[in-house]
Amino acid sequence: MAALPSLSSSSSAEQNTPVQRKGQIRQSASRWCYQSIPLEKLCAYGAEIGLKGIDLLNVEEWEVPRRYGLICSMGYAGGGEIATALNRVENHAKIEEAFRKNIPLAAKFGVPNVITFSGNRAGMSDEEGAKNTIVGLNRLKKIGEDNGVTICIELLNSKVDHKDYMCDHTAWGLQVVQAVNSPRVKLLYDIYHMQIMEGDLVATIQKNINWLGHFHTGGVPHRHELDGTQEVQWDGVMRGIAATNYRGYVAHEFVPTRDPLTSLRQAVDLCDI
Repeated sequence: MAALPSLSSSSSAEQNTPVQRKGQIRQSASRWCYQSIPLEKLCAYGAEIGLKGIDLLNVEEWEVPRRYGLICSMGYAGGGEIATALNRVENHAKIEEAFRKNIPLAAKFGVPNVITFSGNRAGMSDEEGAKNTIVGLNRLKKIGEDNGVTICIELLNSKVDHKDYMCDHTAWGLQVVQAVNSPRVKLLYDIYHMQIMEGDLVATIQKNINWLGHFHTGGVPHRHELDGTQEVQWDGVMRGIAATNYRGYVAHEFVPTRDPLTSLRQAVDLCDI
């Protein structure tokens, strides 16, 4: 742990005393936002500030957080790419093959969730895309059910970051997962993306919590720190989530503009309601 003070402007005393969190919100951090920091060091720091997991790790990385008392809270398991995934039937076999290989490994390493996507419209109607995505998830759901791992299809904005992405409104995602009707197929509700597309965050979350398997954060606009420079009242959203007795994970997925570990610590403090 002696190397950790060089990673952040926080004091050495702070870092050597693990933070005891309130426990209403189990927080995680998305790996890709901290690429300049070795995964081992991110996990060690995360454990010290009271995180429960590290998000969006590849299969070969899933065991690393366990060395620090954490888990990979959401894993990449071959669920396609943002632009090309379940809304086209020609992608289904490849995704199924990857999930049959990797979801049992997720269960082995205690990874509760794996990610997948709708894909872009590319001229396809939302109706046809929903039909195809339902077919694809129906092929996959038993793999998740048999292994106790939840397959989460991510909601993303198509206004700013992912032009033409199909699963860009909660209503479309709900149509799909409700039709599949499996406890192991849910939505990844990205708060940043859904604030951009539709707002009404707390009411939407509370109304549909049974269909939401995972959450991501990110400051709106620009996807930076969760602070006074942006528009979402994060402690209020967290209270809204906690009121549902949700026991999954909320993973921070913002791109820091300042010292990254200081920004992460501040976000974790803010969301620890």
